[in-house]
Amino acid sequence: MKEPFKVAAVQMVSAPSVEANLAAADELVAEATGQGAKLVVLPEWFCFMGRAERDKLAIREADGDGPIQSFLARVAAKRRAWVIAGTVPLPADDPAKVRNSSLVYDDAGRRVARYDKIHLFDFTGEDERHKESNTIEPGAVPVAIDSPFGRVALSICYDVRFPELYRRLAPMDLITVPSAFTATTGAAHWDVLVRARAVENLAWVIAPAQGGHHPNGRRTHGHTMVVDPWGKVVASLAHGPGVVVAEIDPSYQARARASLPALTHRVL
Repeated sequence: MKEPFKVAAVQMVSAPSVEANLAAADELVAEATGQGAKLVVLPEWFCFMGRAERDKLAIREADGDGPIQSFLARVAAKRRAWVIAGTVPLPADDPAKVRNSSLVYDDAGRRVARYDKIHLFDFTGEDERHKESNTIEPGAVPVAIDSPFGRVALSICYDVRFPELYRRLAPMDLITVPSAFTATTGAAHWDVLVRARAVENLAWVIAPAQGGHHPNGRRTHGHTMVVDPWGKVVASLAHGPGVVVAEIDPSYQARARASLPALTHRVL
């Protein structure tokens, strides 16, 4: 797709009810496509933020089957848009854990890709502690896909701290980073990490996020954004549910790469 097109990043404040989260996502996807978005990216755990970490085990779905995946296929087809679902809990080799999986559906509702989060978040702060590896089994395979929008590199939240992941997938046109950054780490690092991935890869970054105070007591940073290949934030939303829509101009990326051919200068 060489002509400009619109993308959307959806921000949510997900709760323990899958049904309520899917209803909220449905409305937000409709809002995004109503503004002309042809690619819509949902945040990490758009479908569920349980009261306890192990609650996600109860809603995991068989790969390719289940109410969350059926919803995603249906909404992509209904809205005639590509949808990248932040994450869905799928079975792991360890029955006491899940895979945290980003799923891609085309505008006919067909699933065309799956990426399992590779890097798992550990953090110990003054008043909070997170250890994703207690309930999530890491993936091992980086994933990028060819699409009508160019080559899209898939990643999830904590992955954004590891630039070598994106180097494995380069060159790409778009990077997606569905996230649920904590309020603490997000305030410190979110903006600089997302913009850095755009600059070093001369790629557009679509970074939808969870953004608010959740029923389980967790606070997420929000600040959903779309960043251009020069590192400029072209659209953003600080807090609360909503949609960020931005126009992607492939020719702008081509001009940026021609003026600063850093990707051709790599020697390592």
